[in-house]
Amino acid sequence: MHAHKGDKLLRHGRIVGQHDEVGEILEVLGSDGGPPFRVRFEDGHEGVVSPGPDSVILDKTAEPPGSR
Repeated sequence: MHAHKGDKLLRHGRIVGQHDEVGEILEVLGSDGGPPFRVRFEDGHEGVVSPGPDSVILDKTAEPPGSR
């Protein structure tokens, strides 16, 4: 998984009733664009994330699913 500053991280809900989360990648902390990433989520919280198989990187020009 590779990302650039400004890309979006889409983390799918892992249990029934848990919503997807979308965050902006503020900083790439790994080498060659790899994780971990410093991310600011839509609710305002920030954290360092090492995404798992429930996550997808969206190019900064892409629209998140369901935004149309």
